[in-house]
Amino acid sequence: MAIRKYKPTSPGRRNSSVIDYKKFITTNTPEKSLTVTLKKHSGRNNTGSITVRHKGGGVKKKYRIIDFKRDKYDVPGKVATIEYDPYRSAFIALIHYADGEKRYVIATEDMTVGKTIVSTKGKGEIKTGNSMPMEFMPEGTVIHNIELKPGKGGELVRSAGNSAQLQGMDESERYIIVKLPSGEMRKILKENRATIGTVSNPSYNLVRWGKAGRVRYKGVRPTVRGSVMNPNDHPHGGGEGKSPIGRPAPLTPWGRKALGVKTRDKNKASNKLIVRRRKDRK
Repeated sequence: MAIRKYKPTSPGRRNSSVIDYKKFITTNTPEKSLTVTLKKHSGRNNTGSITVRHKGGGVKKKYRIIDFKRDKYDVPGKVATIEYDPYRSAFIALIHYADGEKRYVIATEDMTVGKTIVSTKGKGEIKTGNSMPMEFMPEGTVIHNIELKPGKGGELVRSAGNSAQLQGMDESERYIIVKLPSGEMRKILKENRATIGTVSNPSYNLVRWGKAGRVRYKGVRPTVRGSVMNPNDHPHGGGEGKSPIGRPAPLTPWGRKALGVKTRDKNKASNKLIVRRRKDRK
């Protein structure tokens, strides 16, 4: 297994584990031309008000520019390095193309240094790491980095260990039916692109962070329970001692139901593209 456990030299270390990066990562130095510094906003807007809670702090890190569009057509590229990316759970691969250009892509589970991948406009070889429109992939193909709009770049199935599966063409032969990791089955335009294979680092969800500090390194601030707040701060607050919430259902800080409530817009245009909701997964 790719998980390495620490020796219990302290209470925080006792329950900590980490991905054994030495087995996968080939370099600790990113390609300088493909990195930028992103400004931190700590969940605040232009007036300084917190609009997204539980954000702030975190270690300094450089953003790696990832090629989600895979629009370098019919030019073979060789995997030069497999690298860690602080902004995502999956590993990334530095590709050296035959014309001299370098790009980062999301690494697949079986990607190794020296492997050749290619992106095509039409039908290409069904090999992990290759990218092409979904209409040229056979039924049952395992894919990731799926586009929702032609040319926009992959938006779905990009995190560690995830993959989707092609279920075939629909009756109109305009859409491909794709089964997503959540169990949802939806129609996606057949000309949209996807990358073949499963995303790398499937053991990521097995990591035990062990101590609060490791979560703070990621820029996540503590979440305070509503039941320990005052009544003016949260609907669950107040009472003597450890009190129940005193409501028929849990509420958000703004008084809306927090559990079991559908939040998707009933009139959303893409509702008609969903063949089966994730709640019906088997």
